Amino acid sequence: MKPRSLMFTLYGEYIQHYGDEVWVGSLIQLMNRFGVSESSVRGAIFRMVKQNYLKARKVKNKSYYSLTEEGKRNIKDGVRRVYSPRNYVWDKKWRILTYSFPEEKRELRNQIRTELNWMGFGLITNSTWISPKPIEKQIINLIDAYELEDYITLFSSSDIVSHSIEHIINKGWDLKDVSDQYNVFIEKYTPIQEELREKAFNNTLTDEQCYIERTALVHEYRKFLFRDPGFPLELVPSYWAGTRAYELFGEIHQLLALPAVRFFESVFQSPPDRDITLDRHTATNPFQSVFS
Repeated sequence: MKPRSLMFTLYGEYIQHYGDEVWVGSLIQLMNRFGVSESSVRGAIFRMVKQNYLKARKVKNKSYYSLTEEGKRNIKDGVRRVYSPRNYVWDKKWRILTYSFPEEKRELRNQIRTELNWMGFGLITNSTWISPKPIEKQIINLIDAYELEDYITLFSSSDIVSHSIEHIINKGWDLKDVSDQYNVFIEKYTPIQEELREKAFNNTLTDEQCYIERTALVHEYRKFLFRDPGFPLELVPSYWAGTRAYELFGEIHQLLALPAVRFFESVFQSPPDRDITLDRHTATNPFQSVFS
């Protein structure tokens, strides 16, 4: 696992539910379970601070790290997308985004492309992106965060006049490839689910093992945020494997949830100058809490 990506998983899955601030020593212990060295942890922290995802503060002789507003925005959106089912009703509207950046803003343009991919937009021409999702608020927040008023325009439309919906979807996204990747996930985790069920029934799973398995599961499933545009079921093809993958993910997650969180709590240290309420219910039930 890449240290930076694992750290995003830990903040989204655990730390945000426990005051959003953690001692660096706890991070080192939590990431060490995945073979990440202390120097790699500190290097990832340094990069995330530099990228304005984390901020640091000292309490006595210890360093504590929490998410910035930018970090919280990314974590909140990622958690919502991981745990939300795809059963929302499509409003029949397409969100169409165009941009034009001067050459001196090339790095910013590349960053915005990454952000649009993350949100599930599809690129249908060199500077035209499209999405069927009600994503206006996120785009307005993006424009405000990066001060993009002069470079981006967002439209919405209920009609595609020149082409069929299928043509537009096939041009903007490769859903066959995404579905194939979901099938790989299913093939990998179906036997793991059976093995974990047997161990849980025989009471041979430790809290630490559950933490490792659950974190690895979320880390693996979270990769689909960069692949799956998150369409409503009305727009996905008949061969779509994403629904079964989501169900399997949820079944394994809930099997491991409580002992995994217990292990996290045994390692986690919050700052001594803050009175933190341990939110075990939310940490163990993200499928219920994601809409609250």
